[in-house]
Amino acid sequence: MDRAGKERVVEELGAVFAHSAMVVVVQYRGLNVAQMTELRNRIRDAGASLRVAKNRLARIALEGKPCAGIAEYLHGPTAIAYSDEPVSVSRVLREFSEGHKSLILVGAAMGEQVLDSGRIEALSKLPSHNELRGSLIGLL
Repeated sequence: MDRAGKERVVEELGAVFAHSAMVVVVQYRGLNVAQMTELRNRIRDAGASLRVAKNRLARIALEGKPCAGIAEYLHGPTAIAYSDEPVSVSRVLREFSEGHKSLILVGAAMGEQVLDSGRIEALSKLPSHNELRGSLIGLL
């Protein structure tokens, strides 16, 4: 990748880090192409996105962003999942990791707050916005 391509990737990642409500770092070592495609499709269905990026470029893009604390999790083969709805992306990743032990939830950031894998799992068990709305309407 040439310098202009790297600069474009850093800009794109910077926009993702600046505007996403939830950014999750996962390690995917051991997943084959079919499993990664299945994961991408599940994440896309949940309204989120998954991106594999070079760790060095991601660290550069994190500089000065609210979620800069996740830079410490960027080592090895990592992918970045991001969404505007924190519960849905964490739920999809947790469910997928239960069936595929090769996917490891490393850490996440919600704004400036850095979450470890245990806190991601706890977040994934909360009801989503749509489920809360449905419960509220059901009560009314």
